[in-house]
Amino acid sequence: MRPNRWWMLGAVSMATFMLLLDVTVVNVALPDIQRTLHATFFDLAWVIDAYALTLAAFLLTAGSLADRLGRRRIFVAGLALFTAASLLCGLAGAPLMLNVARAFQGVGGAVMYAVAPALIANAFHGRERGIAFGVSGGVTGLAVAVGPLIGGALTEVSWRWVFLLNVPIGLAVALVMLARAEESRAAGGRIDWRGVDWPGAALLSSSLVMLVFALMRGAEAGWGSVLIVTLLAGAAVLLVAFVLVERARPEPMLDLGLFRNRSFAGLSLATVAVNAAVYAALLFMVLYLQNTLHHTSFETGLRFLPFTLVLFVAAAVTGTFAARIPAALLIGGGSLAVGAGFLVTDVETGSPWTALLPGMLLAGLGMGLFNPARAATAVDLVPLSRAGMSSGVSETFQQGGVALGIAALAKAGTAGPVAGVNAVMNVAGWIAVVGAVFGLALIRRRDFHQAATETDQQPDAYLERRP
Repeated sequence: MRPNRWWMLGAVSMATFMLLLDVTVVNVALPDIQRTLHATFFDLAWVIDAYALTLAAFLLTAGSLADRLGRRRIFVAGLALFTAASLLCGLAGAPLMLNVARAFQGVGGAVMYAVAPALIANAFHGRERGIAFGVSGGVTGLAVAVGPLIGGALTEVSWRWVFLLNVPIGLAVALVMLARAEESRAAGGRIDWRGVDWPGAALLSSSLVMLVFALMRGAEAGWGSVLIVTLLAGAAVLLVAFVLVERARPEPMLDLGLFRNRSFAGLSLATVAVNAAVYAALLFMVLYLQNTLHHTSFETGLRFLPFTLVLFVAAAVTGTFAARIPAALLIGGGSLAVGAGFLVTDVETGSPWTALLPGMLLAGLGMGLFNPARAATAVDLVPLSRAGMSSGVSETFQQGGVALGIAALAKAGTAGPVAGVNAVMNVAGWIAVVGAVFGLALIRRRDFHQAATETDQQPDAYLERRP
């Protein structure tokens, strides 16, 4: 069958929806998993942590490998790993088996998440690229918001279906990708595993695992505890070693020169700030609805539908007109809308869930502007030969922002059910405003022109396509 970019977009969006869904739906299934597998609290924590750690740690490695070895090839390999691991999760008879399978799920998810923007950037151009990233951004928001709904419905049957449903979906997506997606990689990127930057990959992945784990457990264990201090120090040492290795290699996994591009640095800082704000705020909104207002997971999911719908529509509209609007305005404006939404949120004792609604709507609008613009900007700032690397960096900053935000705001949320949620909304709002400043001040149009000119003048030097 001939390659078709719209089939590819549908397959990539479905795969992204599936892997992001696993971030949220599993939370709903934890009580049933505990009863069935006789799991301890420590076991349950690793059901979440094993996935989050490997997802964050392998994003950049996956993106760089895809540029060199083939984006479709690496994406399908990640999809196959994610699908097989999902099957093992669904069949798990003990907590250890489930947690090991969850770690492999995270690796597969990292591959898909990192490579998806590069596949879209390679297949679409001009106005169609904006539309494609708009669809992709809308799907991202949809997965985050409807996770509790789908998780609650599946858990009513069995928690195992939270994972087993991924198997037929993964197989269908793999067939579409192999039949209808075009292969692409950087010209000269021969299938030569000996040229892969294995030392860089090992150092970066190890550093990110230690850093993310420290951020996830810092509030609980104490930021001054031996464990957390050791993890943070180890992450810093490995990160310095990674930078030294990358500077010495002729073909590094990460071109450190990317960060000399002012717009790329601004995008990275805005990505950390906005995701730190949004995911921490959404977490405490969920906790408020469930623990204070005593809504079930399914009822909580229903109340997040306004956020989902606004995000989806805004992302689709943004994608349609993205080519006519400067990226700085979309990223900065989206961040400001997110910040405003959280800053106007104010709940009181006895407030119904609708007290959160204005903040939900503004935050949904902001993320609908921000998500597609972020993903498109990450690949538009570099030649297509480095699209996987750049998107891997951007997705790594996104996941890092999530972990950092939840870690930083965890203490603010302990002030009490009402005071805690208000404190988190206030801090998250100002963090998003800071992200807006980075986006508006640092992202500039001429940096896009330089990348586009470089690609257009030497197309054969940067991109090689194969059916």
